[in-house]
Amino acid sequence: MNPKLKTIYSCQSCGHAAHKWLGRCPDCGGWNSFVEERAPQAPKGRYVSGSSSTPQAITRLDMKEEDRMPTGIAELDRVLGHGLVPGSAVLIGGEPGIGKSTLLLQAMGALARANRKVLYVTGEESMRQIRLRAERLGAVSDNLIVFSETSVERVLAVIKEIAPDVIVIDSIQTVYSEALDSSPGSVSQVREASHRLITVAKAMEAPLFLVGHVTKDGAIAGPKVLEHMVDTVLYFEGDRGHLFRILRAVKNRFGSIMEIGVFEMRQNGLCEVLNPSETFLAERPDGASGSAVVSSLEGTRTILVEVQSLVCPTLFGMPRRTVAGVDYNKVILIAAVLEKKAGMALANHDIFIKVAGGMRLDEPAVDLGVAASIASNFLDKPVDPKTVIIGELGLAGEVRAVNQVESRIKEAAKLGFQRCILPKDSLKGLPSLKGMTLIGVKSVKEAIDAMF
Repeated sequence: MNPKLKTIYSCQSCGHAAHKWLGRCPDCGGWNSFVEERAPQAPKGRYVSGSSSTPQAITRLDMKEEDRMPTGIAELDRVLGHGLVPGSAVLIGGEPGIGKSTLLLQAMGALARANRKVLYVTGEESMRQIRLRAERLGAVSDNLIVFSETSVERVLAVIKEIAPDVIVIDSIQTVYSEALDSSPGSVSQVREASHRLITVAKAMEAPLFLVGHVTKDGAIAGPKVLEHMVDTVLYFEGDRGHLFRILRAVKNRFGSIMEIGVFEMRQNGLCEVLNPSETFLAERPDGASGSAVVSSLEGTRTILVEVQSLVCPTLFGMPRRTVAGVDYNKVILIAAVLEKKAGMALANHDIFIKVAGGMRLDEPAVDLGVAASIASNFLDKPVDPKTVIIGELGLAGEVRAVNQVESRIKEAAKLGFQRCILPKDSLKGLPSLKGMTLIGVKSVKEAIDAMF
């Protein structure tokens, strides 16, 4: 007999289930996101555990290190935590056309050349299309097995048959289970397919890559539980019209979530950018006001980035604040501090700020650099091109100390910078560096006086 069908309404944004249709989701606040689904009740014993482990005291567990599997792409390995962990599940998301499939196909090609058996399952392209792209990327190998299928039951059968070392599902929103009536991409289908794939991959100790679509807000489409089920969540950031791409980890059970990988999109695929600071500063204009170089710490990597500002009198009653690459609210606070503590009449001026290279700066250590960029264009005085600026800005106008100042200054010295403006408290215990002049400041007014 067929299992009894149950009608539910699921939010396609967050996965919240209700017994009746709702105009607005009570969990995520989305409007008109509920879709009727008919899912069979799961019979007892439906899910089989991927391992037959028994309870043990934690002190008796083996302490040997996990064998990491290098992907052949150093920037990807850095974000993953120095390689793939056997049995790990990695979810990678990003805007359409950003390069998710390109990066994975390049990595799988490198693994296949290293005598790893790779299964690349695609639900969006034909196998011939994958072959054409692999030819362009130089990823053709006998160990790279391509399979075009959307049924999770058939995919699992192939996985058990060929026993691959690495599995890629591109994308999870196209995969469906024949046991459910709902359409592919729905909450129940994504949850069901992901659970079954992750269970089998962990039982075989084969790393699993899941490519996920994103919503118009930039979040991965489908239920939020999908991000909880996997071990690592990676986001591919960047403008499709720009050359640079940023790979950032927002969850990683086997490494730091502060690491980023920088890539450049070229004709033959994504190329690693091993020295991002030099690349981001390559086209910096000489003698232009509104340009300031800040030092941002991304995991264990220090990156120097240029912040550009444009300040001009407003033609309307309400001045505009347009920001790209920095938090909008942070810019509002910095502009208010400059007006109150530095005497700059910014209330009747439009402010436009952009971070060169498509980077996004979130840490507090770039506050003083953003303030310097705004002040430079407002005063129409350029910042010394050999000066790097570090410091957190408080609402009282004070410049607060930041962490790992020494590594930031050393990175600037490597690129030829000769002067650094930093918090005065950060000078304590800091060794002197040859060719680098350190200027400690206590307030934003003192910092502006030192710059101009």
